Amino acid sequence: MSDVTPSRRGLVFLAAGLLLVVAAFGGSWALAPDTERIPESGTPDDTTILVGVQGPGPNGNVTALDGHGNVEWSIGDIISYQNVQMLDNGTVLATYAAGGYERCGPYDPPCKRTGVRIIDPDPDSNSTTGEGSVAEPEIVYDWSYPVQTRKDSEVHDAEMLPNGDVLVADMEWESIFTYDPETGERNWTWNASDYYDPPDDPRSEDWLHLNDADYIGDDRFLVSIRNENQLLVVERGEGVVDVINEDGDEDVLNQQHNPHWLGDGAVVVADSENHRVVELHENDETGEWEVAWSVAKVGGIAFDWPRDADRLPNGNTLVTDSRNNRVVEITRNGSVAASYSVPSLPYEADKLPHGEQPADTEGLEPYDTDTESDIGLFDRKIPVLWLLLAGARDVLALPYWVSEIHVLAVLVAVGLWSWGGYLLMRSGLRGKG
Repeated sequence: MSDVTPSRRGLVFLAAGLLLVVAAFGGSWALAPDTERIPESGTPDDTTILVGVQGPGPNGNVTALDGHGNVEWSIGDIISYQNVQMLDNGTVLATYAAGGYERCGPYDPPCKRTGVRIIDPDPDSNSTTGEGSVAEPEIVYDWSYPVQTRKDSEVHDAEMLPNGDVLVADMEWESIFTYDPETGERNWTWNASDYYDPPDDPRSEDWLHLNDADYIGDDRFLVSIRNENQLLVVERGEGVVDVINEDGDEDVLNQQHNPHWLGDGAVVVADSENHRVVELHENDETGEWEVAWSVAKVGGIAFDWPRDADRLPNGNTLVTDSRNNRVVEITRNGSVAASYSVPSLPYEADKLPHGEQPADTEGLEPYDTDTESDIGLFDRKIPVLWLLLAGARDVLALPYWVSEIHVLAVLVAVGLWSWGGYLLMRSGLRGKG
């Protein structure tokens, strides 16, 4: 009898672990809100959602969806794409990182390079023939430089300026610069070390993680310094002239991405590690920047590492919800106007024909409400489990509804399976004895 009981108990533990995993994943899959919400009216047929996808593994791509969520065209299969910008001639400027290069400068080949590409979505008008066909895009311009490692060194943001130069947010050396796309020569640089105290070798660590730079007019640039939880206004010839969140308060901003300037005194930001979108206003009396509006949960789904937020001319806000693999357009009160499922780990998105044009704030309406979405118990991030899940998402394309609860279920199941296996093994050894 003593040999039978451990064997049965072992089987019970194995079955319990299996049931736990099936119940956790099956139940979440069945009850998960739909990330596709295409309105029956109000979405014009000529709308395009342009998405830069970082992707886990070598799955970075640029994908264009029509207003109904169908893929118009896609190009990729490299390490990552990030920022995307539709140019006046219909081509797309995108930042990227890719590997396998032999031209490596000071680094040993093969190396990784990062920089700017221009993509022609439809170089041959005959490339779209027949219903359901997809255009074959083509890279028509490529400018890059080698980096010692892709991690924390890739160019996350670049944009074409009104004068024809290209503005680049350079994470390798923690700087912003402009260059002539015809010659590839730089013509202006601002180094973050002019404002912050740098380490001996800025490339030796993820020092500031300068991840965004936008031209906001009058020779001024809005710069995102992720690791300091700050936004800077940098003026050519003057340096830093304004600091948003000067104290680095994590309750205001926490490792943000892709701020969108709305005009003097207002900016909307993807507040990534707070898993929300915020609008900050400058207090006229104190000069401090304060949270005026925030949303953390939309369409029944809590934001998970949003990394882009753009105010649209219709008054809505377009959000790239990275780990939920969706781009969602929300109203002032936080309700869903439209939602699109996109390839895994999107970085940035634009809604066309409107795009985030340099220094173009006309028609962009700041909010003056104080709205914050409720966050339920199971929407909050559980530190250790969330870190495990975030690491898994960097490697695997997981469904958006996989959460810390599923990580916990898997860990408990592994424990049950291990104990059940041990009991079965001990029962077998006793049987042989």
